[in-house]
Amino acid sequence: MKAVTEAVSSIGKELDLTVTAAVVNKPNEDYQLEELKLGKLYPDEVLVKLVASGMCQSDEALRVGDAEVPLPMVLGHEGAGVIEEVGSAVKGFKPGDQVIMAYNYCGTCPSCRTGHPSSCKEWVNLNMSGARADGTYTFFKEDGTPVSNFFFQSSFSTHTITNANNLIKVSDDTDLRLVGPLGCGLLTGFGTVVNGLKPETSSSIAVFGTGAVGIGTLLAGKIEGCSTVIAIDIHDSRLELAKELGATHTINSRTEDLAERIAEITDGKGVDYSVDTTGVTAVMKAAIDVLAIGGVTAPVAVTPNSVELNTFMDLVLGNRKLVGILMGDAVPQLAVPKLIDYHKEGKFPYEKLMKFYKFSEINQAAAESNSGQTIKPVLIIDENYRNDQPLV
Repeated sequence: MKAVTEAVSSIGKELDLTVTAAVVNKPNEDYQLEELKLGKLYPDEVLVKLVASGMCQSDEALRVGDAEVPLPMVLGHEGAGVIEEVGSAVKGFKPGDQVIMAYNYCGTCPSCRTGHPSSCKEWVNLNMSGARADGTYTFFKEDGTPVSNFFFQSSFSTHTITNANNLIKVSDDTDLRLVGPLGCGLLTGFGTVVNGLKPETSSSIAVFGTGAVGIGTLLAGKIEGCSTVIAIDIHDSRLELAKELGATHTINSRTEDLAERIAEITDGKGVDYSVDTTGVTAVMKAAIDVLAIGGVTAPVAVTPNSVELNTFMDLVLGNRKLVGILMGDAVPQLAVPKLIDYHKEGKFPYEKLMKFYKFSEINQAAAESNSGQTIKPVLIIDENYRNDQPLV
């Protein structure tokens, strides 16, 4: 055991670097900006200076305690920044490269080798355990207390250590303040449709919740040729944006009868596909109930809630399917550049979802996201990055 400990301690390069990070110390507490020390840089890792980070509902779910994670923790998993240093074994990246960060994966298990890294055998351990596979940490408080990382990127920090597998390189002309959310929320929505549901041309899809994941789903439905795209929410302002971005129909489920409106829109058939992004029990059940014969639904929210159903009546009798799709079953290094191209073509206008906040305003950003006021908060962590250029 001593030999193993000594071998682990000898790995990597010491970084003499203090960072400012937003730390969650206890469930349902506000983010606290704290000075942390970065640990060693391993051979397969890089040091990234953060420019910006999206805030995702998954971050909020973990902050409030909807899912159990090892605290204290630095959250954030929609980061974009510039590489400052690369480990000795890293290939294809160099200091100065602009990168977006997504999730980590092992790269060697059957799922990874067949193009499904979000189904990686080690996915939970690599992204949710708070530490490396060998049990070591990347963040430490001044007294030496280890602080967990998230998605092995922890983008709510001025600098972070991440694995090369997390990275997607982007061109130097890419504005990093706009693209962080492509690493999770928008990737999930897009991939759920393109890789998971694979809708037929002229089919119908209902999207429950029009946050970033829902809008990503909606836009992907349009790109894939769905002729009926129904956006469902309880906020009229969000539904107005969904309509602007291509929803053929909108339903405010707080003020309208959902079942009646779906029946009206689909001539009583129901929808071919549905996606729930809310994680609310009644809404997840509704996403099943509105399906046509042979329809498919995908619940994608991080939620502590369950849904009760009768498998025969709700699924079997109508040949319906309920499928789990993590991270859109996407390979980030292939999907994210495609999303950037779609943006340039005007097909994926993700900037319309965003509101920008200073890093110090992180708790305000979280509150305004929770209230529905903001669809996609983006924290500007490096305010000197292209500060002479407008954000949008």
